[in-house]
Amino acid sequence: MSDRDAPDRDSPADDGPDRDRHGRDAPDREPLLSVRDLNVSFRTEEGEVRAVDGVSFEVYPGETVCLVGESGSGKTVTGEAITRLVKSPPGEIDGEVVFDGRNLADLSEAKLREIRGGRIAHVFQNPQNALNPVYTVGWQIAEAVKLHSDASKTEARQRAIDLLDRVGIPEAATRFGDYPHEFSGGQKQRVVVAQALAANPDLLVADEPTTALDVTIQAQILRLLAELREEFGMAVLLITHDLSVVAEVADRVVVVYAGKVMETADVYDLFENPAHPYTRALLDCLPGRGSGARGIPGRLPDPTDPPDGCRFHPRCPYALPECGEGAQPPLYEFGDDHRVSCVYYDGSHDPSVVTEGGTPDRDSHPERDRGLADGGPEDGLADEKWEADDA
Repeated sequence: MSDRDAPDRDSPADDGPDRDRHGRDAPDREPLLSVRDLNVSFRTEEGEVRAVDGVSFEVYPGETVCLVGESGSGKTVTGEAITRLVKSPPGEIDGEVVFDGRNLADLSEAKLREIRGGRIAHVFQNPQNALNPVYTVGWQIAEAVKLHSDASKTEARQRAIDLLDRVGIPEAATRFGDYPHEFSGGQKQRVVVAQALAANPDLLVADEPTTALDVTIQAQILRLLAELREEFGMAVLLITHDLSVVAEVADRVVVVYAGKVMETADVYDLFENPAHPYTRALLDCLPGRGSGARGIPGRLPDPTDPPDGCRFHPRCPYALPECGEGAQPPLYEFGDDHRVSCVYYDGSHDPSVVTEGGTPDRDSHPERDRGLADGGPEDGLADEKWEADDA
């Protein structure tokens, strides 16, 4: 792994166990957001798609948690399901989402609307679609201010101008009256961030906020989010597929695959001691680490017919026969605040086979081995049953 992609160990986090990577006090032990056994399914002509299947994680006050995985792993749907942005029908949401002690699943739509966009704000990955093209950006931000406060029209306008200025829009008072098409891609993303901050949220859910931007603008947006987190004292749930972004901003990481949580860990532990074969495969795709230039062999499983056992076992070079049986393995402890869903950590197997790259028994999984030997996505496992729509 290159130095660019590794989290910086020379941060104030090394001052002691009660400090995080940014030198702040460690998060309170009561989570701001607690997601428990979240399930999101969609009924389609091909069958029921379980986009999110039993996902659980926490976000503590003031921290950044990154939800990471390949496209189609269910990251975006997870973020949208927190405030029930998933349209129903066809979507169906089940599970517990507790925010600041209240189960959002029990709230009426009117009560949830007070929290959505207020105490929980969203930044979506495509700012062009998030902004209404027929209204000025200033009007859209001011409306968000008025919706979640008692501000007058004049006060809302000034608040919108202040937010535009804070996120780095030059001549904010003048640009208040401009339309979305008059802004560049990076400026549109800044406007969307300003809109999300209109009500001083406690939690910001940012879904791939840098995906459509060039590298220089990506770095600027990430710095902006970090600065705003400190300034507003909010927590951030960042959804991304980019591990370099994870290394840059995360305090903790949740790795998801095919709607299931594979591993959760402190960002340093995840990069230095990755435990799940899927996490290791993702990290090996980074420049300067491993030999993953060709990516991970195989494809995500069919979301209408996922495999038994561990969802990753058809692509896993360490898979055992029991990996394809029963349900997804539970999250086993692997050190402080580090848990992994893999049978190698159940106490009856040798985890060093994974952590030290042991040789798998290829005779026990001929279907998997055929896909790996044939070169991955273009052969072997690239049969249509492994295709998955992005969810």
